[in-house]
Amino acid sequence: MRAPYGSRPPAPAALAVRGAALLLALVALSRTLVHGLAEPGLALVFGLLVAAGELIRRDAVGEREPAPLAAAGALGYALLGESAGRPTAHGALQVIAVVVVAQALAALPRMARGRRTDADRAARRTLTVGFAAVCSQPLYHSGQAERWFGDGPFFPLFPLAVLALTALGDAVLAALLARAAARAGGAGGLPPYGSLLADEVRAQAGTGVAIGAAAAVTALGVAVAGPWTPAALCGPLLLTQVSVRRYAAVRTTCRQTMASLARSTEIAGYTPPGHARRVAALATAVGRELGLTGPRLAVLEHAALMHDIGQLSLLDPVAGGATALLPAAEQRRIALLGGAVVRRTGAGPEVAAVVERQADPYREQPLAARIVRTVNAYDDLCGESVGGPLGALEQLRLGTGHDHQPQVVEALGRVLARGGLTPAGAG
Repeated sequence: MRAPYGSRPPAPAALAVRGAALLLALVALSRTLVHGLAEPGLALVFGLLVAAGELIRRDAVGEREPAPLAAAGALGYALLGESAGRPTAHGALQVIAVVVVAQALAALPRMARGRRTDADRAARRTLTVGFAAVCSQPLYHSGQAERWFGDGPFFPLFPLAVLALTALGDAVLAALLARAAARAGGAGGLPPYGSLLADEVRAQAGTGVAIGAAAAVTALGVAVAGPWTPAALCGPLLLTQVSVRRYAAVRTTCRQTMASLARSTEIAGYTPPGHARRVAALATAVGRELGLTGPRLAVLEHAALMHDIGQLSLLDPVAGGATALLPAAEQRRIALLGGAVVRRTGAGPEVAAVVERQADPYREQPLAARIVRTVNAYDDLCGESVGGPLGALEQLRLGTGHDHQPQVVEALGRVLARGGLTPAGAG
């Protein structure tokens, strides 16, 4: 789970991205104000498309592109070289200016309702669209694109090539901002940049493909039929946006269900207050330290929240919720019951499998289960006052021969040494 923006001062990387986007926006706006709008009708159509997409977007946690309609409209304008068979006269700087103004106008109603704006997302959109426009507009106006690709069936390869490069650049920016957000949010373990970049590139195969295809079709449609083509082509993007919203709503409901079930063990007195939340936060940081990102990190977080749910099957709570002292068969039964409960929450079979494997020898466990096992033991040891965090960590190191993977324990030590999380035992 990514840390929320604003909990700490922005990281230098985020400031650099924002600064570059601001400078580009100022240059584009200044140039457009001095020279005026070329083809204001086209600028109005695409500006309205971007603004409408921004207005109807939904701020859902974890959505990589909450405004696909706006993204497709902005990229379509950047790729536009002709309108109804006639060459267009707008350039890359006008594209950037129109997108910046549309985003700013769409942000005003949200700000009036007291909702924050995502400066990093706006900066990323500005730089991404600027990159696409700089790659395509000069080639259109110079005639180089037509000389390279011809004016026949192979010409659509040009916008597709620009979109592929733009998607790669967007993934680079997204990974950079994701790491900056983790640092600014106080995450104890920073994910490796390479892992984040690979995760973002994989994500482009989802909504990114739909956005790119819609942008290319919009630009080619305007080139043939004129400036009002986007009105007829925005339907599929609207359906995509509705689908994204529904998927986000399902994920939010699932997350709330898991959080409530995790608290049930605390309310019933089976685990100490705040135990599940602390284990989930620290396990997520350790997972980042070990290179987990995206869906694998989400599985780890959810499994850490739910790892003790099987204790509800006990007639009497175990002292401190520490089931490690129970017989192996009883530990296994609790883990299997916990996995069965998780499977009914909609969290997914991967999360249930991690919960079910908690009682297995660590050498037979997947990495997520090893992390949850070690972090859970650490929180239990801190609650037993075995010398504080350092004493608990030393106990874990003594158990690396049989109970805990050495690499996981050392990753936990590095996270704790950075002091990025509330010490275990704090409610």
